[in-house]
Amino acid sequence: MPVADPSLNPAAAPNPTAAHIPPAPRPPVPFLWRAFTYLFVYPLLAAATVFFGTLSLICGLWDQNGSQQHFIARLWARVLLVIAFSPVKLEHGGRLDGLSNPVYACNHLSYYDTPALFAKLPFQFRILAKAPLWKIPFIGWYLQRSGQVPIDQSSTRAGVASLARGVKTIQSGLPMLIFPEGGRAFNGQLQPMLAGAAYIAIKAQVPLVPLTLIGTYELLPIHVYALQPRPLKLIVGEPISTEGLTGKDAEALTDRLMQVISETYMAHHK
Repeated sequence: MPVADPSLNPAAAPNPTAAHIPPAPRPPVPFLWRAFTYLFVYPLLAAATVFFGTLSLICGLWDQNGSQQHFIARLWARVLLVIAFSPVKLEHGGRLDGLSNPVYACNHLSYYDTPALFAKLPFQFRILAKAPLWKIPFIGWYLQRSGQVPIDQSSTRAGVASLARGVKTIQSGLPMLIFPEGGRAFNGQLQPMLAGAAYIAIKAQVPLVPLTLIGTYELLPIHVYALQPRPLKLIVGEPISTEGLTGKDAEALTDRLMQVISETYMAHHK
């Protein structure tokens, strides 16, 4: 929904700057591997999701701060990566140390982005995700019971209220993880970013930390249903200070975020 002033609804106002990341070529998946994926890998993924989702729901009956549910989510993520034969390497992890509940903003290439992030980020966090995900069995139940934050883009008022919940989450002592592109890339290119991540970081006066995932697009692109196992990377960028910034600076901060992620992706992508 178009808005006259992007700072009024950063959740629904894409930053027009686009990064020139070339589409990632993906070789055809051999028939035998496709058959193995459909017959064995996906049933295992589904079984793991149901098992850990159920375990998380049970823990949610007494887990007030979400720490046990987050631990279970990390186990789920690691199992999914093992099933996909795709280990994740964390680079510049030392940049995560000593930060006070920042906003982490990551490129979005694949359904496997979320497992990669849960598996490698060594602390509890909350995610800002599209509200329709709350309607998916097990995934939605986990999101609701573990205190994740839905983003409602149906109107300007709803979008701003969603971002305000993100700010309150940070103020309660937990960092936020956001995919500023708002959805998975269709061709491996970095898409225009929404200003919501920058907006929340500015309102909470916490650093904005760029995260760049490498390889998840080739592992499982959007609308493709056979995995191509490969090593993955999660690269932590230098934290960007928001000290003294206001909502009017959200677009410029988003431009800077996009430039960092784009340059990192280009430097590491093969």
